[in-house]
Amino acid sequence: MTLKRISTGITGLDEVLSGGLIAEQAYLITGQPGSGKTTLGFHFLSTGMSLGESSLLISFSESEARLRRNAKLMSIELDNVELLDLSTTENFFAEEQRYDIFSPSEVEKSPVTKKLVAAIEKIKPKRIFLDAITQFRYLAKDNFEFRKQVQSFLRFVADRDITLLFTSEGSDRDPDDDLQFMSDGVIELHTTINKRCLQVNKFRGSGFAKGHHDLHLSDRGMLVYPILIPETYQREDALEVISAGIPEIDELLCGGIERGTTTILSGPSGVGKSTFGIQFMKEAAGRGERSVLYAFEEASSTILRRCESVNIPVHAMIKRGTLSIVNIEPLKYTPHQFVHLVRTEVEQNNAKIVMIDSTSGYKLSMEGGDLIRHLHSLCQYLKNMGVTVILVNETHAIAGVEFNVTEIGLSYLADNLIFLRYLEINGELRKAIGVLKKRVSDFERTLREFKITKYGIKVGEPLSHLRGILSGVPESVNNEQ
Repeated sequence: MTLKRISTGITGLDEVLSGGLIAEQAYLITGQPGSGKTTLGFHFLSTGMSLGESSLLISFSESEARLRRNAKLMSIELDNVELLDLSTTENFFAEEQRYDIFSPSEVEKSPVTKKLVAAIEKIKPKRIFLDAITQFRYLAKDNFEFRKQVQSFLRFVADRDITLLFTSEGSDRDPDDDLQFMSDGVIELHTTINKRCLQVNKFRGSGFAKGHHDLHLSDRGMLVYPILIPETYQREDALEVISAGIPEIDELLCGGIERGTTTILSGPSGVGKSTFGIQFMKEAAGRGERSVLYAFEEASSTILRRCESVNIPVHAMIKRGTLSIVNIEPLKYTPHQFVHLVRTEVEQNNAKIVMIDSTSGYKLSMEGGDLIRHLHSLCQYLKNMGVTVILVNETHAIAGVEFNVTEIGLSYLADNLIFLRYLEINGELRKAIGVLKKRVSDFERTLREFKITKYGIKVGEPLSHLRGILSGVPESVNNEQ
């Protein structure tokens, strides 16, 4: 049996729900005040109207005018959504009237119940958003009557093939555990000082993505950034070697780096790691392939000037659409939000090379999270999609006896591990390049001198006449320099 799915109107949430809500079921949206419950309902109703489905909003707490105004502030279209306003009016205390619903009497219904039934029978909606069902609790004599009222309403809605979203205002005194049992699904919204997230606690009849998914509320409404599950993505690409476009580098790497692998470029500040990584992007542009550089530390204008000064035509690459340089403010993005940016480039723009510059900048966006775990998931996803990954890792030691190729334990992520190193020779500061690891093929086990000139990157012959290069102060094999 094929399940009928309907969209929530929020792409990320539909992904978490394995394609969307299951039609004609009832779902509880729970969370603290201000967590986004009503906003989620707005998206749900607006999407239904855009698909030609009649939709109904039932409000016990806010007036129609206020709800429609709030929706417009988020650019969510509710003009054609029917709204049943059951909120209290300014005349509530002036009039002696009973404000109750679903009287225990099965013969004589309350005025509010009649309004609910009449609206649903008249509009015949396919989607209903009710905010908030806990009003039933406050108006019932006891918990038994409350549960009876809710179950009766849910059955009434289900018999009319309606998909229902409803919110609760649960508290420690009156938890909504009973509502969770009665619903077909439960979506919980969390809010902290620094973060919003969403979690699916129940989804009857279907699988879903577990865990806490990042959530953002903006002037566009609600955005959800699902946790990345790499194994759910796969793209078949031909196994091939990507040339650096520099013969000496290709010799070091026995032809180049393999497509769909992860390469770590490691070395101290200013040694040329970023420029070296962009060299692979230059060659990719020549093949008509798109590359994306995510710059966490350096302004794009600085990158552009530096690359143009060493004969890498980045302006032309950007103009042709073969290169994008994206400046990332680390504290502005959560890991899942950053993943969303990367996925958009890969899945919509067919990016073939992704470079992160640098891992220390990326770490700042973790907010205490596990850098290795997040990077592992991202790199595995990109590998599964046939994308070549370049990670720029900055080491703190300029030179010295102690040689650490990575300082944050990233080396196991690398299929290819290339390092750049400063050397002191005859009182002159020079640079060397070498390969420490290559998973897929063999590599040259020598070190070569590395230069960045106005004509581009230049790599010399193997430094076979020197020893102690990794210490930063090499000696001539013949004791001559």
